[in-house]
Amino acid sequence: MRTEIATLGEFGLIRHLTEGMELTNESSRYGVGDDAAVLHYSQDKEVLVTTDLLMEGVHFDLTYVPLKHLGYKSAIVNFSDICAMNGTPKQITVSLAISKRFSVEDMEALYAGIRLACEEYGVDIVGGDTTSSYTGLAISITCIGEAEKGKIVYRNGAKETDLICVSGDLGAAYMGLQLLEREKAALQGKGDDLQPDFAGKEYLLERQLKPEARMDIIKKLAQAGIRPTAMMDISDGLSSELLHICTQSKVGCRIYEEHIPIDYQTAVMAEEFNMNLTTCALNGGEDYELLFTVPIADHEKVSEMEGVRLIGHITKPELGCALITRDGQEFELKAQGWNPLKEDSTSSVNDK
Repeated sequence: MRTEIATLGEFGLIRHLTEGMELTNESSRYGVGDDAAVLHYSQDKEVLVTTDLLMEGVHFDLTYVPLKHLGYKSAIVNFSDICAMNGTPKQITVSLAISKRFSVEDMEALYAGIRLACEEYGVDIVGGDTTSSYTGLAISITCIGEAEKGKIVYRNGAKETDLICVSGDLGAAYMGLQLLEREKAALQGKGDDLQPDFAGKEYLLERQLKPEARMDIIKKLAQAGIRPTAMMDISDGLSSELLHICTQSKVGCRIYEEHIPIDYQTAVMAEEFNMNLTTCALNGGEDYELLFTVPIADHEKVSEMEGVRLIGHITKPELGCALITRDGQEFELKAQGWNPLKEDSTSSVNDK
């Protein structure tokens, strides 16, 4: 059954998608239903705000991205930005531009993913907007978070001799994208009865379609008494993010190829595609892992932390930023992650 959005209208659709939502955070005083949400934060907290815009055909391809997964991921990428500031996401607003090819049921699926993400991370939906679109689906989510005063972590705090760490593993989301694109191309024009071959590659698909914000790492760092000196989430690739930190902190760095964490499925897939594995891990993007620096005094603590890998160290700025290969060669790091505004950008789908 298909219900046309026009039968509900803008406000009817909003009521339909948000009915039954309860506010769970103390800072959420009033949510959906008036001209503005009402939030209240105590004096010992700082408020964090981030926003993300996802465009169909640029950031996602609905040929292979289920709407529920898209909703989940749209929320997660915002939660991840708050985590990268050493904060906790608390509220989001959701704005949608919708073309006539989408039904009420489609929007229910999208919102089911957004609501699931919010339930998993304890975040309230407190507002948003809807409008029509002539070019497809656009999703804009703004996330409000909080952090204790004095504990926010910026990109510009890395110091010489600091250690460079990453959470999880890298390159899997990019390999998942390559796999989805390959199967899409292979199945085009061959009918609906054929099924893509994803056996044994579930982890790669999950990393691309259902990423997670690493709140668990933020909590582990706090429990260990570690406050990173600089931090970012890895959305555009390790190289790009590390260069952001070094540029804003006015330092150099050395990272070591042998220490970059890579999952076995990622390695197998890179070989299958005849791609350089390290290049995929450095530049793939969309892993949403945390990249952070810590004082050298925290070496023992961070080395023992499950889910965290020490990959290098910060240097004097005049030494530049470099990757040390397994055979001891030194290569300059370059920001080769995806740039959506670059004229010759060819990785135009899902590669943010």
